[in-house]
Amino acid sequence: MKEIAISVENLTVRFGDSVVLNNINLNVFKGEILVILGGSGCGKSTLLKHMIGLYEPEKGRVIINGIDIINADENKLRELRKDIGVLFQSSALIGSMTVYENIALPLREYTGLSDDAIERLVRIKLAMVGLLGYEIYLPSELSGGMKKRAGIARAIALDPTILFFDEPSAGLDPITAAELDLLIKNINNGIGTTMVVVTHELESIFNIAHRVIMLEKEEKGIIAEGDPYILRKESKDPRVRNFFNRHIPEHLYQKT
Repeated sequence: MKEIAISVENLTVRFGDSVVLNNINLNVFKGEILVILGGSGCGKSTLLKHMIGLYEPEKGRVIINGIDIINADENKLRELRKDIGVLFQSSALIGSMTVYENIALPLREYTGLSDDAIERLVRIKLAMVGLLGYEIYLPSELSGGMKKRAGIARAIALDPTILFFDEPSAGLDPITAAELDLLIKNINNGIGTTMVVVTHELESIFNIAHRVIMLEKEEKGIIAEGDPYILRKESKDPRVRNFFNRHIPEHLYQKT
């Protein structure tokens, strides 16, 4: 049986009088890339932010590596934060810090490593994302794709076993987006990192996903789950078929 890395149990999210997600149940298995998809306003990013503990749900719980993040004490949460990395849609780099300083930040906060050891690790992470040599650049001096890469380098600074990505391809041109997809796949293949990715980009979905869940705004929950190639061909739900059968490049029609 597959080992569970993340379990979402009976999660209900309400903002004011509006229920956004209702009774969500979901497992993410170790080593897989799970993509959360769906139309605008369906709650994709909201679900992800609850999965990483940024918000507290009205009901339910999220368990990561055996820790209930809703009810855990601060010491357990601090330990857990070392084991997860997050790439937000905006990359969330600190503008006044260089690329080097941004990546070194979690290493300084969560480890007692020497400056020399931190420097070596930062260079390793930059090399992994193809940004070695950009240590002294400020975020404002980077292209959109380079900012995403720097954000990934910071997210993997502590060698987490789980990575979360919120719309990683947003705002990128198709070539840069494809390069980012390849980087995500290479990290997953090379290290076995569990990944949860929020996106609505069809090319990225077909490029990286081992499994997907599809949220629907009116249902306030999951209406489909599985291999995106199978869902595209075999789903009986017209909402799912319509989503997956928007125009995509010919080379993606056949799974490789």
